[in-house]
Amino acid sequence: MQTTPLADRFGRIATDLRVSLTDRCNLRCEYCMPAEGLDWLPTDDVLTDDEVVRLVTIGVEHLGIREVRFTGGEPLIRRGLVGIVERTHALGVETSLTTNGLGLERTAAALAAAGLDRVNVSIDSIRPETFAAVTRRDRLHDVVAGLRAAHAAGLGPVKLNAVLLRGVNDDQAPELLRWAVEHGYQLRFIEQMPLDAQHGWSRTEMVTADEIQRLLEKEFTLEPAEEPRGSAPAELFTVDGGPATVGIIASVSRPFCGDCDRVRLTADGQVRNCLFAREESDLRGAMRSGASDEEVADRWVTAMAGKRAGHGIDDPTFLQPDRPMSAIGG
Repeated sequence: MQTTPLADRFGRIATDLRVSLTDRCNLRCEYCMPAEGLDWLPTDDVLTDDEVVRLVTIGVEHLGIREVRFTGGEPLIRRGLVGIVERTHALGVETSLTTNGLGLERTAAALAAAGLDRVNVSIDSIRPETFAAVTRRDRLHDVVAGLRAAHAAGLGPVKLNAVLLRGVNDDQAPELLRWAVEHGYQLRFIEQMPLDAQHGWSRTEMVTADEIQRLLEKEFTLEPAEEPRGSAPAELFTVDGGPATVGIIASVSRPFCGDCDRVRLTADGQVRNCLFAREESDLRGAMRSGASDEEVADRWVTAMAGKRAGHGIDDPTFLQPDRPMSAIGG
């Protein structure tokens, strides 16, 4: 079958598809949403399992998608997750999952059996009191148990994502890295991005990539990793000579938009050609109106063609997307 690449006018081609399976989450991380949660999408607006698989199939067979990552909200609360993973794996693409780890202990083995390749788990502290303060839930023990289960199930390398918040956990970066290395997990620190539902993000309060590196270098020797970065968002460093590595994702202070190969599909079937896009293209409506696979693919190609050169956070005219991260999918 002939494929049409998801190309934009700057020569970038999207081959990595991020699929949000729900906007709901069972944590309330302070950098993402308010304590009371959000107004969730109506059930009828959310793509069905068959619709998710159809869009992924169109992406793979018509548009050259080679990697699929399932996100949320929290994808583990999607009842049909294992079946969706199994059907996606059958398409012959790499499949992964970004999760907060709650529920991973009971689902890791089934996900591995369905063909999931690996997981990324968010964990901002290994101190129970700090974890509870950030997430507003006392669930660190469940996340740790989920990580063990993922490792045992072969969902590796198990990657950890951490966001440092000034005055909250920014003094714990070396501690978190030491713990990750001891357990064989690959840690990635991510700059806090303007994607919170409260629109409370402040550049002056953000812990920058340079700061993160300095914090880590107080206790570790970091050297740039030899492996090529390519389109990966993380800049990798070996830890004390290796083989362990740590990544720093400088989405704000050192953007990597020029090498971006990602496209996003929201839980209600909207294509977003950038995490910070303020425009979306509706594929759900087209599917439910009887559009063919080829027609849906054409809409998708058109949506990607309009991708901007960069996210524009440094531009004085930058406006934060209306949707928060939980509704977009990471």
